[in-house]
Amino acid sequence: MATTRPITDAEREHIDELVSRARVAAAKTASASQADVDRLCQAVAWAVANEATFTRLAEMSVVESRLGDPVSRISKRFKIMGILRDVLRQKSVGVIEDLPERGIVKYAKPVGVIASLIPTTNPELTPAGVALFAIKCRDAVIFSPHPRSRLTTIETVRIMRDALAREGVPSDLLQCIERPSIPAAQYLMASCDLVQATGGKDMVRAAYSSGTPAYGVGSGNSTVIIDETAELDQAARNTRLSKTSDYGSGCSADGNLLVQDSIYDSFRSHLEREGGYLACADEKARLQRVLWDDEGHRLPDTVAVSAQRLGELAGFTVPTDRSFIMVEEENIGREFPFSSEKLCVVLSLFRYEAFDDALRMVEQIFEVGGKGHSCGIYSHDDDRIDGLARVAPVSRIMVRQPQSKANAGSFTNGMPMTSSLGCGTWGGNATSENIHLKHYMNVTWVSRPIPEDRPSEQELFGEFYGTAVD
Repeated sequence: MATTRPITDAEREHIDELVSRARVAAAKTASASQADVDRLCQAVAWAVANEATFTRLAEMSVVESRLGDPVSRISKRFKIMGILRDVLRQKSVGVIEDLPERGIVKYAKPVGVIASLIPTTNPELTPAGVALFAIKCRDAVIFSPHPRSRLTTIETVRIMRDALAREGVPSDLLQCIERPSIPAAQYLMASCDLVQATGGKDMVRAAYSSGTPAYGVGSGNSTVIIDETAELDQAARNTRLSKTSDYGSGCSADGNLLVQDSIYDSFRSHLEREGGYLACADEKARLQRVLWDDEGHRLPDTVAVSAQRLGELAGFTVPTDRSFIMVEEENIGREFPFSSEKLCVVLSLFRYEAFDDALRMVEQIFEVGGKGHSCGIYSHDDDRIDGLARVAPVSRIMVRQPQSKANAGSFTNGMPMTSSLGCGTWGGNATSENIHLKHYMNVTWVSRPIPEDRPSEQELFGEFYGTAVD
């Protein structure tokens, strides 16, 4: 996201005006009660996530960006409902935690004006989720759309602004840059109090270099182990759900399956029954040429397109009843791009024999890319699940769940609902958590005296207490 030109005076003045209006709006709502902000969250969520409106926005986003699948994208409105569920169950005004045994009381405060950078793959979902977190915490947000899907983001923000106005609060709590550019986004980030960046590496790097506190996300390369205790029907169905959601555009979509050798052939057949197309060696080579350039850079024209379109671009035919493409792979490394993130409906299949082999392969794959993001496992052996958790360099592991449907939160797990996944220091991020409500507030700790809690020196130093020290 390097600056290609200086910011113009007009852009600078426009951003300054947006920030000024945001600060005025935030000041007017600073005294809102918990009930007030909860009601606003419900009003905004309903305005944007009712079925008719979100269907229109999802279809608009696919037409505008020429990315993704409108059918599965419509289902993302349930993520907004999940975020609403989570925020309504949490406190964000006044006392949010009281720990009398420690003499600690915590008070929530707004962070101020947030700059939110929106990815082209979620131009309707991400603004809605960020808005709910921000409104709940009495923040204001200025959205910087991706140029390829800016009209969808602008329309999403307009709908939410109208909802705020109907409730009698300043609509400038939510604003949008209507003509986004790299210089404008960089100036916006430097002008706000917090940056929320969801998108590619360049965007996140720019957020962290803006001089403003920032939450970014890392790239994915979701890798899943299927061992011999797995329920193959479940694993294959979930793989299809994850791999085909929005044509695999999400960084959470299954990318690599490590399948135990004794069940490999059977599981591959299960995947074929779920709609998988097994590419032959020649088709695999053709796919590689349209997915990556000679230097291993991902080519944009094959991101988030259907299996049939992908085959057409690669020069072969994928039957209409096939929804994803499988390639068999033996090698891992930067020189073997099928072990990297694919951002489409292509899935790499690997064999392993002993479980320790699978663990080594997981570590090797994440050295190629996606470190810090997520992985998964289909197993009923708790020792193996524990073994993966101890070595995998990721922030979240999904057990017997579809990656792209689960790791950002679902109604059947306890992960915080979000559209932004922190990847920790592995991915160059400030947090390894799902970015959710706690990240949109400041917290004041009030400390009262408690009875002295001072262990003896012998307790503290243990066996070293009293020993000679050179």
